[in-house]
Amino acid sequence: MTDVSSAMPAQEDEARQFRRTLAMFATGVAVITSERADGSPIGITVASFNSVSLDPPLVLFSVDRRCLSLDDLRAARRYTVNVLDESQRETSNRFATARGNKWEGVSFAGEGVGRLPGALAAFECESHAQHDGGDHVIFVGRVVRHAARHDGRPLIFFGGRYCSLDTTPVAA
Repeated sequence: MTDVSSAMPAQEDEARQFRRTLAMFATGVAVITSERADGSPIGITVASFNSVSLDPPLVLFSVDRRCLSLDDLRAARRYTVNVLDESQRETSNRFATARGNKWEGVSFAGEGVGRLPGALAAFECESHAQHDGGDHVIFVGRVVRHAARHDGRPLIFFGGRYCSLDTTPVAA
């Protein structure tokens, strides 16, 4: 019997190993929300969100070029980055799917484009720039409004699965 891993092309094996190594970097989970030109909502889950600049206030996230909503996101002038609370695993899974009615039973909170209720933080952004990121597109948004809850804990993704944050202080 042939070992499948040894029969795999070296480039594919290297890509798989690279992905496994990247999974060792713990990330928060966010849902990007916006709307299409016709006003219908867009929502996708990302684990590639971070700050860029305080002055001006800029954040970034990246989206796989295979994402079905990519063209709509590229055309969007505004979007919201919703940082998920650890209780929102189902929300993360819902918006990570490519199809189906992601919005069934979901309402927006407050003003702006798609602030999800229960999110730990929300950054409402105007589109600032888009950059080539290989198999992803990097979106940079200028934050125009932000809000945070200070009583929750973030949803963490590590090693290919959701994890909880241990809030026990670590000795220096």
